[in-house]
Parts: sequence; structure tokens; C-alpha cells
Amino acid sequence: MKRLLQPFVLIVTAILALGYAYVALRLGAGLWDRLALAVPFLLVWIVPVVYWSGDREGGGRLDEALHVASYLSMAWLSFLLVLTLARDVLLLATVWAPASTPHLLLREHGAMAVVVGSFIALVVGALVALRGPHVCRVDIPIEGLHPDLEGFRIVQISDLHVGLTIRRRYVERVVELAESLTPDMIALTGDIVDGSVAALAPHVEPLRRLTATPTFFILGNHDCYSGAAPWIAHFKTMGMRVLLNSNEVMTRGAARLLIGGVVDPALRMSNPDLEPRADHAAANGGDADLRVLLAHNPKLAPLGARAGFDLQLSGHTHAGQFFPWTLAVRLVHAPHVAGLSREGRMHVYVSAGTGTWGPPVRFGTKPELTVVRLVAAGGSGERVNG
Repeated sequence: MKRLLQPFVLIVTAILALGYAYVALRLGAGLWDRLALAVPFLLVWIVPVVYWSGDREGGGRLDEALHVASYLSMAWLSFLLVLTLARDVLLLATVWAPASTPHLLLREHGAMAVVVGSFIALVVGALVALRGPHVCRVDIPIEGLHPDLEGFRIVQISDLHVGLTIRRRYVERVVELAESLTPDMIALTGDIVDGSVAALAPHVEPLRRLTATPTFFILGNHDCYSGAAPWIAHFKTMGMRVLLNSNEVMTRGAARLLIGGVVDPALRMSNPDLEPRADHAAANGGDADLRVLLAHNPKLAPLGARAGFDLQLSGHTHAGQFFPWTLAVRLVHAPHVAGLSREGRMHVYVSAGTGTWGPPVRFGTKPELTVVRLVAAGGSGERVNG
């Protein structure tokens, strides 16, 4: 009972109760319809209340099934609420002509159309997500780029979220695609895992193959939730270069390229003394010809710009992942929501994510494997989807 009175639980319960009351009133034609509509709301409620705010680990088959059902319900209810609202807006817009064909169709068949439409959106979104990442090619125009860095290629993997729905087979496809792009460097910009080393080590194992190329890893918030220290140690054993408010310098010909990485703010949950320090990540890099910062959360861009970085690679936003969150994310993360932007003189590229968190659904976005290419300034940055 004490858990149910926690502020987080009360807020989640109130939001879901209001959402249920609205769709049950607008779509339910009777008791059984309304009881059926209560099921997905209950499934959504279970995961944050029972698992996130409690102490239940959730490793059995029943737990996994509940999580998958909850995540799919999250996506379906998002579509359902939006379409229900759209139907009500159209009903109001045609209320002046209640006997008109559009109004009658909306009133008599609109509820079924909303339910069917939301299921179609869910299926389409799941197919897009499970298909895997497409290659997104981005040219970054750099003023005064050292000639030896012209065409330098960075493959960015971000927000892979290996866990309940992203498993070894998906990771193998990502690795094969990354290898085919023959990068000069690989950047894993956080949220690679959603679970413990014990549970997920076999599923991230294909990433070891990438370390034949210099591969850098930084923490995302979900990596911190999953146990930052064990994952740092594990990724190091895989041959990855883990950056914790630190940097390494790569050379290409006569050019020196500084790669810095900051910790995620979520690390303070387990280590209150550690916070993102872009100045530390830039330390002793005064003679570098170019400075690249890996920062999971794009909100850290002002820190990177002040520290003198030329380019920041981030993730975290998933570009909203699916509608309507594709719109909501802009309120939180603008101007660095997805794609290429600027923070002062520093370029910022935000990946839409290589995997998915929670619902294995993409609608209005696609998972991406990004190829960032450094080019001498002379035009604008280019994004090409392939």
C-alpha cells in the first residue's frame, strides 16, 4: 500500500485513469467494451508501478510477457487516444450539419474506425522497427579541416537498447551493416543496454567484432540504470575505449583528432560525485586539429561548445520514436531534437536511435545507423538516407 501512495505512482495512475475514462466514454458502447478497454490501461500501469517503483527484478517468462504486452499497449493507446481525439474534433467540426453524411459516418462508425486504425498503426510501426536500421549518411562541413581528415568516416550506433525486444540477432544485423560501411572509427553514444551484464552479455557479444576498428563507448541513462560499473568493465573487456569525462587522440596522417566523452547525468544516481564535465573531456587537447565530443544527451551541447569542441554526437531522443511523441519531443529537446544542428560554432548531430526503447514501434521515424563524414566547409551539411 505504501508503494501505491508514492508520488510517481499516483501521477501515473491519475494519467492512465483520465485516459481510460475518456476513451471508455467515447468508444465503449457497453459494459463489455469498457472492460475490454481497461485491459491495455492496466497492462501499461503494471510495469512502472510493479517493476520500476518496486523491487521486483522481472526475469521470468511471465515477467517478460507482461513487459512486452505493456510496451505494445503503450504504443497502441498512444495511437488510440490521438485518433479518438481526432474523431471528436471532426464531430465538432460537422455538428452544424448533424444529418450530413460525414457526421453520421463519424458518429455511427467512427469508434470502430478509431480502433481498427490504431491497430493498423501499431502493426505498421512494429514492422518498421523490427526491420532494423537504415543507413543515414551525414556530411559535416568543418571550417579549416585538416586535409588528412577529409572524408574521415565515423559510424554512430546509439540507443540500441539491447534487452527485452532487441536481442542478439538484431545486434548481429547492426554489426554486419556497420562493418560493411568500412568506418575509420565507431562511436557508441549510449543506451546500448537495458538490463544486467548477466542477462545480456550473450546478446551484446557481436559488438566485440567492431573493435577491430577504434570503437568508443559512453554511458547513456539506461546504461546507468542497468549498472554502470559492471557494464563499463564488460565493455572494456570487449576491447572498447570507454570515455568517462576523458579523451583519446587518434592520428590520421599528420592530423590529430581528439575524441572526448562525457558521462551521463544519470550516473549521479549511483555516483553523486560524477557529473558531465566536457572541460575534462577536452583536457590537454590544445594541439588537436579537430575535437569530437560524444555526449548521450544533446542537452549537454552548451557544455561541449564552451569546452571548444567542433562536433558533438548524441542520441537519447529517438526523434520521438512514434507519433505523437515525435511532436512532444520537440518541446523538450529543441533545437537539438534529431539530425544536424548548431550550438554556436559547434555542430551537433543527434541520432534517431539504432534500436527502440519500450514499444518496439516506429511511426514517423526510422531506426538509423549513422555514417558521419568530415568534409571541408564549402557547402551545407547533407543528410542522405539509404
